[in-house]
Amino acid sequence: MDDDLKSIASARRCAETAFEAYRKFLGTDPAQVDAIVQAMADAIEPEAARLGQMAVDETGYGNAAHKRIKDLMNARGTADWLRDVKTLGMLWRDDATKIAAFGEPMGVVAALIPVTNPSSTIIFKVLSAVKAGNAIVCAPHPRGLKVGMEVVRIMASVAEQMGAPKGLIQCLEQVTIQGTAELMQHRRTSVVMATGGPAMVKAAYSSGKPTLAVGAGNVPCYVHQSMKDDLAEVTAQIIASKSFDYGTACVSEQSIIADSQIARDLRHELKLAGCYFCSPQEADRLAKVIFTGKQAMNPARVGQSPQVLAELAGISLPPRTKVLVSEETEIGWHRPLSAEKLNPVLAFYEARNSDHGIELAQNIARFEGWGHSSVVHAHDPEIVAKFATIPTGRVLVNVPAIHGGAGYATDLEPSFMLGTGTWSGSITSDNVTALHLINIKRVAYANRPWRDIYEEYGV
Repeated sequence: MDDDLKSIASARRCAETAFEAYRKFLGTDPAQVDAIVQAMADAIEPEAARLGQMAVDETGYGNAAHKRIKDLMNARGTADWLRDVKTLGMLWRDDATKIAAFGEPMGVVAALIPVTNPSSTIIFKVLSAVKAGNAIVCAPHPRGLKVGMEVVRIMASVAEQMGAPKGLIQCLEQVTIQGTAELMQHRRTSVVMATGGPAMVKAAYSSGKPTLAVGAGNVPCYVHQSMKDDLAEVTAQIIASKSFDYGTACVSEQSIIADSQIARDLRHELKLAGCYFCSPQEADRLAKVIFTGKQAMNPARVGQSPQVLAELAGISLPPRTKVLVSEETEIGWHRPLSAEKLNPVLAFYEARNSDHGIELAQNIARFEGWGHSSVVHAHDPEIVAKFATIPTGRVLVNVPAIHGGAGYATDLEPSFMLGTGTWSGSITSDNVTALHLINIKRVAYANRPWRDIYEEYGV
């Protein structure tokens, strides 16, 4: 049997057994569901370092220590938030309107997992799906299959020990494009959660099933002149976010835009903190390393350290370099480094004034990043208000993009699935959570005489 047939068979088997487990799980007391979710999160904690190293070893992407943090952030942060969220049974009632709302599971969740975050995304999606009373089948990227299966094994094992039916949490054992398509289209699949590249997102929305899928991010970061006394802190935030896991998070900053009044000082702070500003020739060579052509990111260069990228581009770096920076003036595929870069590389723009800075941010977001996230560093609330007209689902103020967008440094819902809205073809602009994985049933009593319609509107 060839790989496609094996993957299709695996998808069918997993979908059928997941559906049976889901039926057995229906009606489980919400307190028991919460106990299962917490037990799974607790089981990840002692394994996070090992899983982070497994992810790097298998995919070749990222930084193992940072992947450990991602795993813990999803285990602890998601579980802590979910503890106070109602998903099943009566969600609310309004005696005045005589309406009550009840949460019910959707069924079997098909979860597509990206190679950039092969363990943390599974942790997040499994906790969310089970909290909502669903079964879940994960379809990792082929290069993240081993670590994906191990994460699922850990979480499924502890869930079953806590009373969850066998098969509630599963992972495809063989993954191909055809097998993943079969899982999404299977009659037992109720909803698709897709995180990945544009091709995978398009395939998910073409599956014929209700789909939560998210698009690419090209996150602009505008630094207003009102931050002139805080540039060291702004710099620390940008570098911490962009260098985290070697830039594999699509929510991290992609471009810095600085007002001309502070641009020189910001460059100085960035250099002191570990940024290397490329010459125009070096930037052109770097672009050829990262991209293979228009709209074609080289997958072998994703999540690589600045040292690896620099060596490939023939750039000699000073010690302890954390981020590579290219000075840019234009936006578009004729300047590839103005696009999303899933590695520790930033574009840098100098704005004439705040209007020009916000215009540049708008154009960057519209180029390869509509709907995702944007960042503004400003003490002037009027500037923040103007910047907030940008077409992104999250406008983050005075925080690192990854820490703010994923809900750690802000009170946004903790999530590793950030909706991009209809700007980029997504069904939601929310931080996706377990609340997106339930059907809400409303029970409504009569609240006014039905015959009054004839008096009010005439016959």
